This record gives sequence, C-alpha cells and structure tokens, in this order.
Amino acid sequence: MKIGLLECDHVLPELRSIGGDYRDMFPALLPELEFVNFDVCNGQFPSSSGDCDAWLCTGSKYSVYDEVDWILELKNFVQELRDRERKFVGVCFGHQMLGEALGGKVRKGAAGWCVGVHAFETVEQEGWMDPFQQHFNLPMSCQDQVLELPPDSKVLASSTDCPVAMFRVGERMLGIQAHPEFPVAYAGALMEMRVERIGVEKVRAGRESLGLPVHAAVVAQWVRGFLTKG
Repeated sequence: MKIGLLECDHVLPELRSIGGDYRDMFPALLPELEFVNFDVCNGQFPSSSGDCDAWLCTGSKYSVYDEVDWILELKNFVQELRDRERKFVGVCFGHQMLGEALGGKVRKGAAGWCVGVHAFETVEQEGWMDPFQQHFNLPMSCQDQVLELPPDSKVLASSTDCPVAMFRVGERMLGIQAHPEFPVAYAGALMEMRVERIGVEKVRAGRESLGLPVHAAVVAQWVRGFLTKG
C-alpha cells in the first residue's frame, strides 16, 4: 500500500540524530507500508489525490489558521481527499488541518502547551482498533487544538487537557492530536529546546512524564488498520 506523507515541517538538524526527520519516524512506526514523501511546506504537492492509496499528514510548528500559501493549498487538498473519499490520517498539525479544512475550528487550547507523555481514554471503540485499549499514553507537543468539530465527525479519544484527542470524519478520515511517531527521547529534547516558549513548570511536568509507558505500537496498529481495512 502506497502512503503519501504530507510533510508539513522538518525536524531540526541538531535533533535528527534521535529519530531522524518525519520521513524517517513514520516508516519506523509503520514499516509494513510504503511511503512517498511530499514536502508540502516547501511547495512540493501531489499532482492528484489519486497519486497514492492513502495519505498521512505530519505535525508542524505552524498553525493551520496561518495565512501561508502552502497551508491554504493543503486545506484545498484535504477537501479534495474528502470529496474523492480517500483515506487520510492527520497527526497533530495534520489532525488540526482535518478539523479546520472541513469546517471545524482550531485555536489555542485552554490547557496551553501540552508536552511530555499524556494519558488518553478511548471513548468510542471502532473495528480497526485492534487490539483494543481503553487507556493509552502518547507524547504530545502542541498549543493548538480542535475546539469545534467539522460536520459528520465523531470523537474517539479524549483527555482532560485535550477533549478532542482523536476523531473521525466520515468513515475514511482520522485525526490524532498526539505523536505516536515521536521517540520519547525526541519529545523530551524538543521541549527542552522550547523552555522559554513553553514555561519552566510545564517543561518540568513534561520531563517527569517521560518515564510513563508509551503505547505507540498499539496506536500504530490502529492507524495501519484504519488505512488498510475497508
């Protein structure tokens, strides 16, 4: 199965020794899938929604409501994927792009920065969630959140600080706010570089959370199931 990776940012060169760039992290998370990279944040877009069997959209330092040419073009592309009934999974910025492009609302979340490893609860069980897990932990690195869902959406997972942690639009598009692709060491290094922006207390709490178990392998199976079934 050929997955188009919509790269909305790149890992800083000084941190790439931990887990590489996004084009390395996602194949490491989903090694059974074949990835084709599209550097959309530098203007490299697919020629068609049919170029790949399904699509995966990465995180980014940008906000989906920024008036930037490539972000506006990406919104149009996500709308085209919806209209053509293509499978799509968005992670962090990609999750927010799914919400914003299809009629929801994304802004700064009430919790502020969410960093470190966070605990989530599955509130709706779907057939592709195999093996099913009621509670799971994943790294986060965001301020923005989906505050209002687009039409035909269902929340699938939630947390105290992130009410819309995972949601589905229709049957073929999925958003995940957390980062199953992040190595824990990378999540830690990233927040340490951003202490002035995030705040000392948030980083301290994030640092303490890094010892929690992470269920990236389970969520990876969910993503694989969502993309390949049906």
